[in-house]
Amino acid sequence: MSSDPWGRVDEQGTVYVRTADGERVVGSWQAGSPEEALAYFERKYQGIEVEIGLLEKRVRTTDLAAKDAQTALEHLRAQVTEGHAVGDLDALAKRLDALAGEIESRREERKAARAKAQDETRAAKEALVSEAEQLAESTQWREAGDRLRALVDTWKGLPRLDRKSDDELWHRFSHARSVFSKHRKAHFATLDAEREQARQTKEALVSEAEALSSSTDWGSTAAAYRDLMARWKAAGRAQRDVEDELWARFRGAQDVFFQARSAVFSERDAEQVENQKLKEALAAEAEAILPITDLKAAKAALRDVNERWEAIGHVPRDVRPKLDGRLNAVERAVREAEDAEWKRSNPEAKARAAGMVGLFQAKADKIQADLDKARAAGNAGKVAKLESELAGVQTLLEQAHKSQEEFSG
Repeated sequence: MSSDPWGRVDEQGTVYVRTADGERVVGSWQAGSPEEALAYFERKYQGIEVEIGLLEKRVRTTDLAAKDAQTALEHLRAQVTEGHAVGDLDALAKRLDALAGEIESRREERKAARAKAQDETRAAKEALVSEAEQLAESTQWREAGDRLRALVDTWKGLPRLDRKSDDELWHRFSHARSVFSKHRKAHFATLDAEREQARQTKEALVSEAEALSSSTDWGSTAAAYRDLMARWKAAGRAQRDVEDELWARFRGAQDVFFQARSAVFSERDAEQVENQKLKEALAAEAEAILPITDLKAAKAALRDVNERWEAIGHVPRDVRPKLDGRLNAVERAVREAEDAEWKRSNPEAKARAAGMVGLFQAKADKIQADLDKARAAGNAGKVAKLESELAGVQTLLEQAHKSQEEFSG
């Protein structure tokens, strides 16, 4: 019979292990000595001990799943409680009990971590859904579209929730994207229709502009181009390439007209400047007629100046009043001289002036005779009245004499 602190072999070759609960048969050994038997079953113990050490290391240093760790632990526990080995099985059982506690703690930690991760994922996905629903009503098509695509990429990088929660959030997220896409599609459809209408309107405006480009009715055509430009601005924009082409044609037609007008106006302006010089010379020539000493010669000279003046043509607008004023002053002086000459030579007017002198003189003589009689009679009232009448008639007689003198000057 042979034994050690943890086991023994009886005379029949039965091998026992000692535990806190007493001895337990772990096997039978008939092929050799009792020492060899104990050594064999002690090696069995060492093997179990090594496996427990490896499981402890995996649990404590790797991300071994709790389920797998628990399965491995139960397998080792069966070897300890029912296995065929000799050694301190109670110590191994205690190590397994401690390891079971660690596994359970890891399980709870991972469960809490998973719950936290799920909560974080839910919050992240709800935030994505909320932002997507806000973007669904945006009219910042490029920015909002780019942001929604970025949100999809973010969504794809997040873990899944439970199927019901994940499907509900994804449905809201997808619906928001669909609403935005529908609004954007409707917007650009409307924009395309507006651009097509703008294209048709502007093509008609270009045709009008090109038809006017050869006009020489400068004023009304320039006004027509201003109206066309106002209508162009009000028409909106066509597609960019079409807009650029139509604008080039529109501006080209305008340029043809305005360049032609500019050329004509430049030529006209040069001609008018030359006309100004000619009229300034004529104005000086007309002013040399003054003062008038020979009315007939002055009138002939003025007629000659007027004929050449009219033949010259237009002058610049800003100098026209001054030049016309200089010639008008000479014409006015000639007319006044002519009027004065007419008054001096008009026989009818001269006769009327002489008749008025005779008329007032006769009336004054009569009043004077009556006045002499009233004085002689001592009639003071009549004298005063006749003196007043005589004074009035004498004033008229003086005026008549002056008029008569004008015709004898």
